[in-house]
Amino acid sequence: MSPLAGRTALVTGASRGLGRAIAIRLASDGALVAVHYGGNEAAAKQTVAEIEQAGGQAFTIGARLGTDGDLDRLFAGLETGLAGQPLDILVNNAGVFTGAFETTTPEEFDQAFAVNVRALFFLTQRALPLLRDGGRIINMSSGVTRLAIPQTVYQMTKAAVDVLGRSLAQLLGPRGITVNTVQPGVTDTDMNAWLRDNPEATRAIEGITALGRLGRPADIADVVAFLASDDARWVTGHAIEATGGFFLGPNG
Repeated sequence: MSPLAGRTALVTGASRGLGRAIAIRLASDGALVAVHYGGNEAAAKQTVAEIEQAGGQAFTIGARLGTDGDLDRLFAGLETGLAGQPLDILVNNAGVFTGAFETTTPEEFDQAFAVNVRALFFLTQRALPLLRDGGRIINMSSGVTRLAIPQTVYQMTKAAVDVLGRSLAQLLGPRGITVNTVQPGVTDTDMNAWLRDNPEATRAIEGITALGRLGRPADIADVVAFLASDDARWVTGHAIEATGGFFLGPNG
């Protein structure tokens, strides 16, 4: 039997990149997956089509996070798609990136916190009555939270996600709900598409990564699938780096 057969999952920001890979992997493990998207409906439908072509089940939910009424739209779509079933797995993946400290505007600052922190916080809060005891919450953070980088605001939002994960794990332990955070490294997604045309930068990143390459979406999706499974029943409150050993120390 598939490890997630009979279970349901919501993956935010699942129309492309890491969210898409996570949705496809959870569906391949047997879950009915709600594929949330902010604006790219065509890409979300493509994700669902790929899942269904492989024999899985999925449906789309459109809601631009960080805007008025976002959660009302999201949960109306979720409850319709679940048709009375509870939610078993929540993957908070949706997020926005920001520019360098010197160029970040107040509007960009507010948007980053609205999407990466505020929406994640209140989405999770609202999901709790739907979430089955013994369920899973997996928050997507970033390996940059242990580094110093120019994109300070993005880094700050992801640090907040790390803190939230630990607190929720303690709070939801009595319900048997595990809460963990995944911290990806530099991964070959649309967010890092600039690397595809910059072989020098790619080689530099590979040179300070212990496993010697960029991450792939499937590398991260596999970690999420583990945390969503029964095998991870005794793992909660952790932030798991999935970076391939990025910047562990001096080379050579």
